[in-house]
Amino acid sequence: MHWDYILILAVLAVVVPWRSAARIRDLLARPETMPFQRIPLYLSTIGFQWTAVAVIFWRASAHHVSLSALGIAFPYPSRAIFTTIGLSAILVTNQIYGVRRVAALPHENRGLIAKLAEKLLPTTSYEALVAILLVLTVSICEEFIYRGFAQTIFTSLLSGSQLAGALISAVLFSLAHLYQGRKGLITTLAVGLIFSGARIWTGSLLPSIIVHFAVDFSVGLAASKLISVNRPVSPLLAMCCPYCGLGARR
Repeated sequence: MHWDYILILAVLAVVVPWRSAARIRDLLARPETMPFQRIPLYLSTIGFQWTAVAVIFWRASAHHVSLSALGIAFPYPSRAIFTTIGLSAILVTNQIYGVRRVAALPHENRGLIAKLAEKLLPTTSYEALVAILLVLTVSICEEFIYRGFAQTIFTSLLSGSQLAGALISAVLFSLAHLYQGRKGLITTLAVGLIFSGARIWTGSLLPSIIVHFAVDFSVGLAASKLISVNRPVSPLLAMCCPYCGLGARR
């Protein structure tokens, strides 16, 4: 494997999870977060993710990896449309149900994700607009990084085994969510495998990008139920926790 690929994968496997967990600990230690703290957090995440994509695309191009090999293609339109609609309906419904179930619990029993939602979800229209850009960034960049780059590299490295490539990329994706604990790791591993399967079946990243966005967006809407009644929430509260992807922001 090329040295630059090894370096990129080491960052994804070690640096991102470590930094994510460290930033989450720091965040939870704060009594509350204010708009002037959340906006830089959103923007730093956006900057990190697009920088990571640019570096990965640069190195992949240097090694003559084609766009279609990275999933930047649309070879089977019918499969892509069917997959996008089906997965969006299933995963969005599941996520909304999960959030509502947590919202029904006593506040002290809602767990880590609810605490993060209270600290990170936007409370003003301006914050909400930036957060929408963040969700769009996460959807595009994480799918390119994990399902586009990592899955392609490991599939090629392991004698063309798509199953092995999908599994390893899903593991890396779940490690980026290490801060969520054991349940979060399992959930993101399962979601990563689903997205990897969509990438294999359709030959494109587009379905997983759209589904990723739909899921995160819907979770943001549903998560308004997790916000304390003492905290006003923007009517544009349509974003996920900005910690749902690459760990630079955690």
